[in-house]
Amino acid sequence: MTAETSQTLDRGLKVLKLLADTDHGLTVTELSNKLGVNRTVVYRLLATLEQHALVRRDLGGRARVGLGVLRLGRQVHPLVREAALPALRSLAEDIGATAHLTLVDGTEALAVAVVEPTWTDYHVAYRAGFRHPLDRGAAGRAILFARQNPVRPADEPGYTLTHGELEAGASGAAAPLLGVTGVEGSVGVVMLADAVPERVGPRVVDAAREVAEALR
Repeated sequence: MTAETSQTLDRGLKVLKLLADTDHGLTVTELSNKLGVNRTVVYRLLATLEQHALVRRDLGGRARVGLGVLRLGRQVHPLVREAALPALRSLAEDIGATAHLTLVDGTEALAVAVVEPTWTDYHVAYRAGFRHPLDRGAAGRAILFARQNPVRPADEPGYTLTHGELEAGASGAAAPLLGVTGVEGSVGVVMLADAVPERVGPRVVDAAREVAEALR
């Protein structure tokens, strides 16, 4: 802590981070131990966060992240989209295919940024806001693979290829965003082709790395 920072706010943010990292919530005692402060301080922090709907407590007294964080989260997508657009534009123009950034939204994959190439005679129309199951399409499958394999196996190429899973005749390639705290997503392209050209996969991996660096 420095003279310019608030210890109380710092502790409150740490509470939110701790709760975000657990699916079953934490008790006051557990939070007290993790923060290294007494229970009275934790009670005050939780009461304040509850007033803003950022924390809720269940009947058993366990604290969990509250629905108020959703209102804050809605403002994250525009910031993420803005940071990703340069890499997506470069990818779309280089490959000549529609490039997209996809994030996890609950149990679905949500396209939050889409860039179409400017020089092709035709390309796949793919709109921001498009949703699909995580287990269908290259974008969702890339996310699931990264979730199941936090450390990429040495024999894996780092990208996922699919054909015809979301749109007949369309193929996709996607690579997961890695090393971005609080963001689970992928960068990919979709094209009208029976198969994805060999150079596309590595190029998508590079674009995903560029986006991740922009978001850090």
